[in-house]
Amino acid sequence: MANPQRGEVVLEAGGERHVLCLTLGALAEIEALTGAKEMSEIGPKLASLSASGMLDLLSILLRAGGSGADARALAITPAEAAKAIARTFEAAAQ
Repeated sequence: MANPQRGEVVLEAGGERHVLCLTLGALAEIEALTGAKEMSEIGPKLASLSASGMLDLLSILLRAGGSGADARALAITPAEAAKAIARTFEAAAQ
């Protein structure tokens, strides 16, 4: 069960529910993933992620949400992954 007060989002994939969350630790991992030197650089860098980068980003958000799932093993489309990532960032901004 996702906790919306914490900014958690549910991703349903392969008949299973996975929780995604953007935590401070996840944000630090995302900075490293994108090579961003400051937070204002993250958005533009995320817009140009490769498929592999998107999977890495999804894995970061899954770990932060407490899921042990490997993003590479999830049966989801690129559009579903992008929507879940966007929803997670939106939930964190609430």
